[in-house]
Amino acid sequence: MKQNYLRCFSGVALAALLLLSSCHSPYQLAKVEGSRVEISSKWDAHPDEDAVAILAPYKAQIDSIMTPVVGKSAMDMKATRPESLLSNLVADVLRNAAEPYLGHPADVAVTNVGGLRSSMSAGNITFSNIYEILPFENSLCIVTLKGSNLRVLMENIAGAGGEGVSNVRLEISKEGKLISATVGGKEIDDERLYEVATVDYLAEGNDKMLAFLKGEKKICPEGATIREIFLNYVKKQTAVGKEITSVLDGRITIK
Repeated sequence: MKQNYLRCFSGVALAALLLLSSCHSPYQLAKVEGSRVEISSKWDAHPDEDAVAILAPYKAQIDSIMTPVVGKSAMDMKATRPESLLSNLVADVLRNAAEPYLGHPADVAVTNVGGLRSSMSAGNITFSNIYEILPFENSLCIVTLKGSNLRVLMENIAGAGGEGVSNVRLEISKEGKLISATVGGKEIDDERLYEVATVDYLAEGNDKMLAFLKGEKKICPEGATIREIFLNYVKKQTAVGKEITSVLDGRITIK
């Protein structure tokens, strides 16, 4: 029966294809016009009642997940280059997230500013806020780089005009050239191996972070998504009565 159905379907499809290919319309496309439509709250003024009814149970379920407060931010935080409160915070969290897998925090952490898709406002933090900041399913990766290649990574970061970094001090030029780089207050040792905590997207060499492709070793723990790591950090800080804070401490300066 299944084979007969497939034969019948194939025959119909072939007939339709032959029919369409034999048609020669006298009409030709003259032009295509288009415009942008702003999606704003004005479209909510008169929602379709049937659509609202269909979506209501799903909305209730999503709201129950997204709206609970998980912490409190002491300040407004944005993600910008060369350095920002939010990118510094996420990079610090990433660096410490490597400890369960290494026995100590990573030597360096790097996150891409472009992966932080929203800001954090002062006040209550909900799961929805964290999802808006970190909407992608990126995961933690720990890449071991030789010092000489770590220096190349710092050059990659300088070329981007800065990224989120932790335990690093960079001086870069306005043209995106690396002037100086230190890790933990010390000059980079070209022969030493450094463990760099980052996101899998960058570990694959994306965003022109090509130095990661020269890694000696790469550990990407299963299920260690950046969103969950950051969410757990917020929850732990909240559990001990702390608000979420960050600092601008000159990690990347432009000369």
